[in-house]
Amino acid sequence: MSSALLFVYGTLRAGFDGPMARWLRGVAPVVGQATARGALYRVDTYPGFVPGDEGVVMGDLFALADPATLLARLDEYEECAAHFPEPHEYRRALVTVQRADGPVEAWTYIYARDVAGLARIASGDFLGE
Repeated sequence: MSSALLFVYGTLRAGFDGPMARWLRGVAPVVGQATARGALYRVDTYPGFVPGDEGVVMGDLFALADPATLLARLDEYEECAAHFPEPHEYRRALVTVQRADGPVEAWTYIYARDVAGLARIASGDFLGE
């Protein structure tokens, strides 16, 4: 693993009260807020992030003490582990995110399906929409 940081923008954010968000907070410390270039779409009761040049997406950075183990668990949650049937809804990738003290690379989950017909979250902030 080349990064021990995870950028989350939806139901895994520190301010969201869901089971997986609580689990993540229990296994990985929040190291602060960050932004990523791109667009956020409402998929269902959760969002999808699509990197791009237009727009800014708000999120939180978590430090991963054991990236391989924690990301494998999150790949299961996001249903993008190898055993899930294709096409996956998400794919995990490294992206550059902006912190207050500069850019860093972090893992994130990118929405991998067509966004036609999905509503864009104009603010880029799933928790503040």
